[in-house]
Parts: sequence; C-alpha cells; structure tokens
Amino acid sequence: MAVASKTRNMLEGLVREGSFKWLLGKRTSFDEEFEEMGRSPSAQRNWIPELSPVANIVIRRCSKILGIPSSELQESFNAEAAESIKHPSRYARNFLEYCCFRTLALSIQVTGHLADKKFRRLTYDMMLAWEAPAAASQPVLNVDEDISVGVEGFSRIASAVPIIANVIISENLFEVLTKSTGGRLQFYVYDKYLSGLDRAIRKMKTQSESSLLSAVRSSRGEKILEIDGTVTTQPVLEHVGISTWPGRLILTDHALHFEALRVVSYDKAKRYDLVGDLNQVVKPEMTGPWGTRLFDKAVSYKSISLSEPVVIEFPELKGHSRRDYWLAIIQEILYVHRFINKYQIKGVERDEALSKAVLGILRVQAIQDVCSSIPLQCESLLMFNLCDQLPGGDLILETLANMSTFRELDRTNNSKAGGGMYSISALDMVSNLGFVFGTSSNNNKAGLVVGEISVGEMTSLERSVKESKNNYEKVVVAQATVDGVKVDGVDTNLAVMKELLFPIRELGNCLLSLAYWDDPVKSLVFCLVFSYIICRGWLGYTFALMLIFIAVFMLLTRFCGQGKPVDDVKVIAPPTLNTMEQLLAVQNAIAQSEGYIQDGNIVLLKIRALLLCIFPQASDKFAVALLVTASILAFLPTKFILLLIFLDTFTRYSPPRKASTERWMRRLREWWFSIPAAPVTLEREKEEKKKKWL
Repeated sequence: MAVASKTRNMLEGLVREGSFKWLLGKRTSFDEEFEEMGRSPSAQRNWIPELSPVANIVIRRCSKILGIPSSELQESFNAEAAESIKHPSRYARNFLEYCCFRTLALSIQVTGHLADKKFRRLTYDMMLAWEAPAAASQPVLNVDEDISVGVEGFSRIASAVPIIANVIISENLFEVLTKSTGGRLQFYVYDKYLSGLDRAIRKMKTQSESSLLSAVRSSRGEKILEIDGTVTTQPVLEHVGISTWPGRLILTDHALHFEALRVVSYDKAKRYDLVGDLNQVVKPEMTGPWGTRLFDKAVSYKSISLSEPVVIEFPELKGHSRRDYWLAIIQEILYVHRFINKYQIKGVERDEALSKAVLGILRVQAIQDVCSSIPLQCESLLMFNLCDQLPGGDLILETLANMSTFRELDRTNNSKAGGGMYSISALDMVSNLGFVFGTSSNNNKAGLVVGEISVGEMTSLERSVKESKNNYEKVVVAQATVDGVKVDGVDTNLAVMKELLFPIRELGNCLLSLAYWDDPVKSLVFCLVFSYIICRGWLGYTFALMLIFIAVFMLLTRFCGQGKPVDDVKVIAPPTLNTMEQLLAVQNAIAQSEGYIQDGNIVLLKIRALLLCIFPQASDKFAVALLVTASILAFLPTKFILLLIFLDTFTRYSPPRKASTERWMRRLREWWFSIPAAPVTLEREKEEKKKKWL
C-alpha cells in the first residue's frame, strides 16, 4: 500500500506540474497518457519505480500492443535475462530494450506498419526513453528546447528494425538525417524518413509485380530493385565499342539488364551477371564523343564473359549523382554475392544476406527522397559497400558469416513467442514487407527470429563494427595530414623529395667517397672490417644490429620528445615560373624522359642482338662470361662470392688498381658500343571495322 500511495502521489505531482515540461515546453501526447495513468488504478499498479516517467509510458504502450501487463513483462525479463544483464546499474535500460524488442517484433507483422503514425511515434519515443531510462536519469533536454534523439539511442532502437537501419550503417545514416538539425534527430525528420521508406517499398513492390523481364525473372526467381531510362528527360545510354544506344536499365537481385530502345518497343534485354564468379569489375567511367574522356557520368562493367567492357552512361546537366547512385547499388548486389560465394552461404542465411542488401537499397532510395538537396555518399549507407571501404571491413563480413553458425541454436532457444532478448532479423523484416527472396522465406518455420542486437550485450558484430570505425577514425586523421602536406608543381615536389632524401643522399655520398678512396685510411679500414664480417658470416647479424639501432633510436625519440612539437621539414621553395618558363620546363622534361626511354630501348635491343648472335664475336665473349659466372656461382661458397663482389667494388679505385680499372672500363665501353642493335619494324594498327547499322 505504501508503494502504491507513493506512486500515486508522484503521478499527481507530475500531472500538477505539467508532467513533461522538462521534456518539451508545450503539451504533448506524453501529457495525455500521463494524466490517463494518473486516473487509472491499474496503470498505477503497473508503474515501475526503477524506470523514468518517459520509460514507464513507453513500457505501457508496449504492454498494450503485446496484451501483457507490465508486471508480467518484468517477470518474464527477470526469468530470461542473465544476472549481469539485471545488474541495478543497467536494469532500467536493459528491461526497456527487452520490452521494445518484443513489441517491435510483433508490430512489424502488421501490414503497412511504416505508414502508421502510431508506429513511427512509438519507435521515436523508444529512442527518447532509451536515452533516459532510469528513474534517476537526468533530463535529456532543457525547458523550451525541441525534443530530439542522439546517435546512441537511434543506433540501438533503429537497428532493431532492419528496414530503418542496421548496426553497420546506423551512425552514417544518423549523420545524414541530422545534417540540418545540429547532430540531434528531430521527429519531423524521422517521420519524413519513414514516409520515404514506405514509398520506396511500395515502388519496389509495384516493379516486382510488373511484367518486365517476366520470362527471365520467373525462371531465375529474380526481383526488380530499380529501373531507370523510362523518362525521356533522364535517358540511359549503353556504349559497347563505338556503338551507343539509349534504353531502359533494370537492376535485379541477380543481374543488371539493359533493353535497347527501338522506334516503338524495346529489344531483348542484355543480361550482365552479378552472381557468378566472373571477375566482374564495376567502376566509374568517363565518356565523350569520338572516344574522348570528358564526362564523368558513366559506369563500366567488365567480366571474363564479355569480349569488351560495357559502359552505361547516365546523362545529366549538373553533377553525377545518378551515376553515383547506380554505381553504389550495382556494387552492393555484386558485393553481397561475393560475400555469399566466399563463405559458401546457403539456404536461410543466403536469403538473409540478400535481404540486408535489398533493405540497404530501400534506405538509400528513401534518403534520396528526404534529403534531395544534400550531397549523398550512397556507398556509406550500403553495408557491403561500406565493409569494402572500412579498414577491417573484411573482419566485419567474417563475423557476419560466423554468426550463422550460432543462429540455429539461437532460433531453437528463442523460438517461443516474443523472443525479446534479440532484435528481429532482416529476412523476417523483408518477409513481413511482402517480398520473397529464395525459397526459405515462404517457410515460417525456417525464418530467423534473431537479429544483430542482443538485450544488454554487445554482439560480436557490434564489436567488430566498433573496432573498424575506431580504426577508420585514425585513417581519417592520417589522411588529413597527408592532404595537408601535398604541394602543387613538379619542381616543388622535387624540392620536397630532395630534402626528405637528404640522409640517404649523404649516406650514398659517404659510400662513394669510400669507393673512390678519397681518404685512403678510411677506405682501407672499411674494406678490412667488412671483409672480416663477410668471412666470419656475420653479415646477417650486422643488418640485424642496424635494425635494432633504428628501433632504439625511435623509442628514445618517442620518450625523450614526448609532448614536444615535431619539427617541420623546411624546404627552400624553387622560384616561381611564369607560363612560358613552365612550358619550356615541361618540354625539357619530356625530352629528357624520351631520351631515357630511347636509351632503355637500345639496351634491350643490344641484349636481344647478343642473345640472337647478330654480332657473333661479341656474342661469343658474352657467352664465355656467362659460363664463367655460372661456374663461380655453382662451385664457390656464397660468402666468398659476396667477398669478391665487395672487394671488387670497393678496391676498384684504390691506388694499386685505379689505372687498370680505367683501362678495363674503357675496353668494356668500346665493346658495348661495337654491338649493333636488333632491327625494329613499326607497324600501324589496322583501322577498326566501321559501325554496323542495325
């Protein structure tokens, strides 16, 4: 009685104070429900003192949807949850998640739930309650501020409904939705996003139920995901070789189809497979008249099944957003099938993977509808695209594949009604939306009842995603420093490189000084010491000692210079050149490069002449030299070969050998210049066949 009286007094006090003024400055649906709870004796009995007022209201809504009193929900949670999940410091939030997951699993079974304003409000209020679940929680907002949700609450609740978000892309999706609202998600944006999802789903259903590609789709079970080229103001062009045709582009969950447009009808569709392992490459491409590369608005598809790449162009007046969107969704289907093939995923798990890719495409379509004015990076909202880019993305996919091993057990343990300890799966979500992928979706018993999120625990997938995103942040910081030190101009970059290579150049000059015996004493000591090292077989230890020295130097620099700013590399900038000087510099550089290429070709042609005995006398000497070298390599121990090479290199210009070295080098140059080059004949490629008019 004392507890009930205390609860009643608190309810009356909150109603008297205006209930949720701490949450919103004006009257909301929370106030009405709170007043109703104050008048209802059963609601007062079901009040859970560990939860905050907003969490109690959300639990009450969940109780109505499930048809289970709040007290029974609490008893079920206490029976199913592990002791660590029921710890007092985490109890309120974990119990709230349990009720939310059970409610969402039931709510999505209702046809058209995304169009239901009550469902949208409920999921948003779940996010609000998640941010302040406990009775001792501080208000998330000040008075008179607009109500909004943070990234953690959104990621946790939205990812429990796979059509809204998933664990991998939830933070990126939240960032897109909150670009205009200062990093907090307001309800009107969220409501608009769910409306866009509902329209995208209805559009995809209409496309899948149409007669397009009916013969091909019925035999392979393909579902249409996107169509373009049906509007004259937004054509799609296919380039194959020198031929170009407008037409209709259709993406299914198995392939890309293009139907060339004739006068009044379309040709038979060309199919570009995305399922099989055909070494497919899908990438952005540039197009232009007569083979020029002017417009960055196309996608290139290449595979071993095609003799030449196919280029699909998406003309538009400004930008290349259409191309970026199509590139992303084509790659998403390609990457999901690579994932399936790599890990040999079959049956229900294969349909689950395809469902994740399809839901990602639906989300992108909805975001395009909602945020049409904001530049959109589609690949960051598609999980298989994102895993291909993130550092450690392969580990995320590996974790995703390994989760299938435990799902059968999870299905067994959680097959009873509710399954509130886990969120719902993407396959269940797709099935409830009315789509069928594969054969297992028709079998309710085969459907997955567990998803990517578990109540009160971080799943292995969430841990992999968190680690990958932490690494990605490091990559972003590192890339920012890289972008900051890039300079323009060939001469400026050469000056920077020259300064960075200064220690190596100094070491090279020191070795040249020793080799040319500029200081005979130093050269003699160097030769004796290294000859001794080579004879004793200590060369490996010498290099190991050098690596140890470098490592010790790095550690000492780290500890001694901790907290001190790093000195910038100071480079003397070359003088600024005017336009004419820049053109002359480029011309000289091209001429020098051409000279180097010519010298390289002459060396290769002379070697060809030696091997083919075009000049027999020189070839005989070359063959004898090869035989002598082969004999030395075959019969002399390696350390003696190294010793001979070392001594020959570093004593070549010593006082006793200098005269003979110069004489031998002169003879060698004369012999090389006497070798003729092998003949070369230049042939022009034949003109390509003229375009056939069909």
